[in-house]
Amino acid sequence: MDYEHKAKAVADCLMSYRRDESGWKVCRKSNDVVVSWRPSSEFPGNVVLNQPCPLILFYSVCESISLSSIFVQDISICRTVTPSAAMGIIAPRDFVDVILVKQYEDGSISSNATNVIHPSCPPHPGYVRGFNHACGCICIPISGEPRKTEVSSFFQTDLGGLLPRSVVDSFFPSSMTEFYSNLAKAVKSLKDI
Repeated sequence: MDYEHKAKAVADCLMSYRRDESGWKVCRKSNDVVVSWRPSSEFPGNVVLNQPCPLILFYSVCESISLSSIFVQDISICRTVTPSAAMGIIAPRDFVDVILVKQYEDGSISSNATNVIHPSCPPHPGYVRGFNHACGCICIPISGEPRKTEVSSFFQTDLGGLLPRSVVDSFFPSSMTEFYSNLAKAVKSLKDI
């Protein structure tokens, strides 16, 4: 598999999502975060957009992350494990992705990921294999405000297993809203240190 080509294609895809503002519908809103979605062209689900966010630390909702391989600078294979959720209704998941971190001329940085099959990351008993379709985060410097960054994150997650789409559609936006609201509070508390 050409992991480098696949990772670069995801970066192009995310930039196209960023530029195309049509079709997004707000599905969840808090004081800190607006979660929107639109139908995915990659799988029978939605592209979920979280915006704006003060910064991105998505992996704090994960149980573990293991880096399996680094192919070239800024491209790696990563296995992410999430705990069970929704009071055990959603079983633990694992995801295997190729990840590219890319910096652009305007100072923006993106983290881009999509699912892959890799021999160092076979399925594990007790976990449902989930699949991330083109997803990631784009950090954009705010002109004239050196201490601020606009972050847009895009998720297209197929949680796998037998979960009805309606369960995923109700769980995912609310968990992202809660995560980013907690993250905003953590960032504000760190500013005081």
